[in-house]
Amino acid sequence: MNIDILSIAKKEHSTYEPLCKELTKMISRFAKVQDIELFPKNVAKSHTISSKASKQAYTKAFLPYKNKSFCISLHPKGKLIDSFEFSKLINDKISIKFFIGGAYGLEEDFLKCSDAVISLGNITMSHKIAKVVLLEQIYRGFSILSNHPYHK
Repeated sequence: MNIDILSIAKKEHSTYEPLCKELTKMISRFAKVQDIELFPKNVAKSHTISSKASKQAYTKAFLPYKNKSFCISLHPKGKLIDSFEFSKLINDKISIKFFIGGAYGLEEDFLKCSDAVISLGNITMSHKIAKVVLLEQIYRGFSILSNHPYHK
């Protein structure tokens, strides 16, 4: 299985990077994970215009990555699911793409063309923390699917 995590974020080192690498390594026995951070010039410019312009810029950045993969968008108003539902969501997929929007979220039209829209919770978190939480849930989901005791 291939998993791509796409986010609107500046490529920079963070204190969460070692944890992301460790979780990616743990997941590697189940799937190949690729972290793709996008922050093209039009996104930076759109932030000075409006939230609507920003959301449109995020969609434009993400569209080339929308393909035959199972596409899951993360959104605060998405469906709240537990780890067992998450494991069912990722089960039996060949390729999954997770989309983490920028500071202003994702356009409604982008969400509508996603295969699933989920929320990691009711709290607001930075993109870097959301990525760590997502990676942990991916590992937990695979652990559940393979009856590994990690999830208990």
